[in-house]
Amino acid sequence: MDWVTCAYSAACTGVATRPSGLCLAHLSPDQLLDTLAGVAPGRLLDLRGTTLTGDLLGRVLEATGGRFGRARLERARFTGDVRLSGVTFGGDVSLDDARFDRLASFFGARFEGNVSLAGARFARELSFHGVAVRGHVSLDRAVMARDALFSQADFGHGLSCERARFDGYATFDGARLGDGAAFRGARFGRTLSFRKVSGNAGFEAAHFAADAYLSATGRLSLARARADATLDVTVTRCGLDLRGVEVAGATAVKLTDSSADLEGAVLRGPAVVSGRGRSGVSSLRQVQAADLTLHGLDLSACRFAGLAHPAGVRVKDCAFALTPRGVQVSLRWPVLRWFSRRSVLADERGAGGEAASGEPGVSPDTLAALYAGLRPSDRATAADFAFAAMEMRRRAGHHWWLPVSWLLFGYGLRLGRTAGWLTALVTVAVVAVLWGSAGHASTVHP
Repeated sequence: MDWVTCAYSAACTGVATRPSGLCLAHLSPDQLLDTLAGVAPGRLLDLRGTTLTGDLLGRVLEATGGRFGRARLERARFTGDVRLSGVTFGGDVSLDDARFDRLASFFGARFEGNVSLAGARFARELSFHGVAVRGHVSLDRAVMARDALFSQADFGHGLSCERARFDGYATFDGARLGDGAAFRGARFGRTLSFRKVSGNAGFEAAHFAADAYLSATGRLSLARARADATLDVTVTRCGLDLRGVEVAGATAVKLTDSSADLEGAVLRGPAVVSGRGRSGVSSLRQVQAADLTLHGLDLSACRFAGLAHPAGVRVKDCAFALTPRGVQVSLRWPVLRWFSRRSVLADERGAGGEAASGEPGVSPDTLAALYAGLRPSDRATAADFAFAAMEMRRRAGHHWWLPVSWLLFGYGLRLGRTAGWLTALVTVAVVAVLWGSAGHASTVHP
C-alpha cells in the first residue's frame, strides 16, 4: 500500500484522513460530519482501503450530490449494496482489488474518464447495464461470482477482461466496444450471451465451460479457445479467427460477407459452417472434425491439407477454384494434353494438378485422399473431385494403367474424351475402307 493507513488498528487498511489520522469508517459521528462537509461535488474522492457500509456509502453520495471527480477506491471493501444509478464520475476511477460483498450496480452511471476494476471481486451480481464510459474499462483478473450484466453498455475506448473469471451468467448483448474488447484467458463458468455486439473482440485462449453465443459486427477472435458445450458464432462483414479452437459440443458458425479461419480447430461434436453473401473459409488445415458441414461458402482459396477426417466433411452449394481450360504441351508423357475446366482445391496448382510448391504436407497422395474423401452435394463438383482423385494417384505413380485410362477414357469420367476416341477410330476405319475400295477399283479397271 502506498498510502498512510488508519491509526485505529494495524489491521485497518483505510486511508487516513486529516487531522484525525483515522479512515472514514472509524471517524466519530462528529468527525464524520466535519469530513463530509468538506467534500464537494466534482472533487477528488480518496477512499483507498476503506470499508464502506451501505449507510456510509449513501452519506458519501449525498455529500457529493452524485457527482464525483477523480475517485481512488483501490482495495476498498463494500459490505452493503452498491447502487450508483445516475451517478457521474468526472475523472478517472480506480477500484483495483476492491471487494463487493453484495450487489454492485452501476446501472446508468456515466464515467467521463477511465475505469479500472483490475483484480476486483464481486461476491454477488454485477451490473454495468447501460453504462456509458468515455475512456477505457479494465476488469483484468476480476472475479464475478454471480451474474454479470454488461448489455447496452458503451465503452468508448474499449474493454479489457483478460484472465477475468465469470462464474455466473454473463451478457454483453447490444454493447458497443469502441476500440475493442480483450478477453484473453478469461473463463466463463455459465452461459455467455455476446449477441449483436459492435466492435472487435478477442477471446484468445478463453475457456467456455457452458454454452457460448457470440454475434458481432467487428473482427472476432477465438484462437486457441476451449468450449466444453455449444459454441454458436455469428459475424457480419468481418473476419473470424477460430484457429486452434477446441469445441466439445455442437458448433455453429454463421457468416455474412465474412471470412473465417479454422486452421487446427478440433470440433468433437457436430459442426456447421454456413455463409451468406460473399462469405468464405480461408483454411481447414489440420482440422479435426468427424462431422462437419460446409454450406454456401467460397472455398476457392481454402487450404485443406492435413484435414483429419475428409470423409466426415459434407459440402453443399460451395464454390471452389477452377482450372483453366485449353491445350498444354509437356516434355513428359503424354506430350500433348488437353484440359476441361473443373473444380479443384486451392492446395492444387496449375491446370495439370501440380502440387502447391512450398506448401508443407501437400503431395499428390495427400490431395488424392482429400478428393476421395470430400463429399460435395452437387454432381458436377463430385465428378470433378473423383476425376482429381484419379489424377493425383496417376501423378503419384500408382498403377501403370492410370495414364492409359486418363488418355483414352478420362478415368471413365470424361465421356466426351471416349466419344472423341471412338469418333477418331470410326473415321480412320472409314477412311481405310474407302482407301482400300479405291485401290481395288483401280486394279480392276486399269
